[in-house]
Amino acid sequence: MKRDVRILLLGEAQVGKTSLIMSLVGEEFPEEVPPRAEEITIPADVTPEKVPTHIVDSSEAEQTVEELQDEIHKANVVCVVYDVSEEATIEKIRTKWIPLVNGGTEKGPRVPIILVGNKSDLRPGSSMEAVLPIMSQFPEIETCVECSAKNLRNISELFYYAQKAVLHPTAPLYDPETKQLKPECTQALTRIFRLSDQDLDQALSDEELNAFQKSCFGHPLAPQALEDVKMVVRKNVAGGVRDDRLTLDGFLFLNTLFIQRGRHETTWTILRRFGYGDTLELSTDYLFPPLHVPPGCSTELNHFGYQFVQRVFEKHDQDHDGTLSLAELQDLFSVFPAPPWGPQFLQEVRTEAGRLSLHGYLCQWTLVTYLDVRRCLEHLGYLGYPILCKQDSQAHAITVTREKRLDQEKGQTQRNVLLCKVVGARGVGKSAFLQAFLGRGLGETRELHKVPAVYAINTVQVNGQEKYLILCEVDAGSLLSTAFDATCDVACLMFDGTDPQSFALCTSVYKRHYMDGQIPCLFVSSKADLPEGVSLPGLSPAEFCRRHRLPTPTPFSCAGPGEPSTAVFTRLATIATFPYLVHGELHTTSFWLRVTLGAVGAAVAAVLSFSLYRVLVKSR
Repeated sequence: MKRDVRILLLGEAQVGKTSLIMSLVGEEFPEEVPPRAEEITIPADVTPEKVPTHIVDSSEAEQTVEELQDEIHKANVVCVVYDVSEEATIEKIRTKWIPLVNGGTEKGPRVPIILVGNKSDLRPGSSMEAVLPIMSQFPEIETCVECSAKNLRNISELFYYAQKAVLHPTAPLYDPETKQLKPECTQALTRIFRLSDQDLDQALSDEELNAFQKSCFGHPLAPQALEDVKMVVRKNVAGGVRDDRLTLDGFLFLNTLFIQRGRHETTWTILRRFGYGDTLELSTDYLFPPLHVPPGCSTELNHFGYQFVQRVFEKHDQDHDGTLSLAELQDLFSVFPAPPWGPQFLQEVRTEAGRLSLHGYLCQWTLVTYLDVRRCLEHLGYLGYPILCKQDSQAHAITVTREKRLDQEKGQTQRNVLLCKVVGARGVGKSAFLQAFLGRGLGETRELHKVPAVYAINTVQVNGQEKYLILCEVDAGSLLSTAFDATCDVACLMFDGTDPQSFALCTSVYKRHYMDGQIPCLFVSSKADLPEGVSLPGLSPAEFCRRHRLPTPTPFSCAGPGEPSTAVFTRLATIATFPYLVHGELHTTSFWLRVTLGAVGAAVAAVLSFSLYRVLVKSR
């Protein structure tokens, strides 16, 4: 909604434009009227819509056509004033003033116009009969108000309607020629209906209607008012009420009726409550509320966010089998302008016979929140999070973690979502490794017709606590470039146990990106079911890891009939959560040896000190 309103008064000389402005401000008819009034500003707190309103006068005698055009360009709404007692001024509306206002905007948006019939005190009847054909010819005319600057009749109403034409315009909502809602308005109201239909029975019960009414207008409908609404719909729309519930057709009819009766602010209140702007698209402010994420921090759904998306899942799981079929997913996505998740998402999470389980669904939300929190906010906005959860914005569903630096200082992380970059040469089995994380064996991976996903996400247990672990496959071509982003919670350096060259690449990546940093690393030897290749001159994988105080390489294979072992994934998540264990678990012997030697040394020192003390005592 616009933050202020600029109203321009146009019309022939002597029709009373300046008198209308001065009568509004002074609350009395002025004895002396200047050729043109100065621009005035009405503060927000004294206007019905609580927005500042600027009222601008015009005069053909004092302004050029170019200056008038400039004022028209700046105006939000134009009041074309005519004299109800002079028919010539009415005819000039059609022939002169409307062409001046909107003559060059046949295809674009037009400035809304209010017709103002001044000097009603000089004519006993109404001028509406002469004005109605003009209103029918020009759809940008919002309404016509007859008033009298001399008697102060309808002066406040005139400027209220002008303000209303800007803040609650008819043009985006309704086509007066077809007497139907415009397609964009129908689409927006249909989304609102679907969000309000909590049990997905294609109709709004009394309870759902009152929840909707309270959300939009602050209070429920009285029982009799609710029955009256449904009675009006029954009389006018076949199928508008079914089983005493309001259908989509009935809902659309009610909004059409509001607009036809001049109550389009009611429809705009509904639209704006659900995030729509003046163009009937969800506004940027609604979809992307402010959320500050400092460098080194990550984003996760909090328990409010998980509760909401789980309720959405349960709402669309119509057969209550704990999974979403493709049809149920399409129904869930119907409130989005396009499917929010790409076609690869079913390869990023665990599925059950091609259907999306609740676990996989929550994993997908977790992945989107971590990788692109703006997209997550947008998705929550389309699902109506602020309205349905009665919050200011969907940022309420997001937690920003503490900086990575603080985690490293404390030796452990409080994050529930961990990122592991899977690094290695082409052909070492990175894609199969990601799919194995989702419980898919090598045979299932080969059957995937589409390009494998870059990410895979699942949950693992770390010391009895559930963590989300994201595996990210890194393109081999970028590994040794300076542009490679090595940032993650743990790095998985994967080499083919049958190909020593692949291990050489991993060592180069480790020395270039990880050796001097604080990111824990784990070498993984893939294809462990095959014989090892002939080693190259130099350190073996085990010796290299020992030399650099790294864990011993972990063997891994996804061959075989059953699900691959999950031990390596648990180990990666544990290392990411407690980085200090990477070194501590490798040197337990030396650690206890140092402890033992320290204890023995302390004991020897104590004995020597006691003996020296006794000698000193005897010498005295």
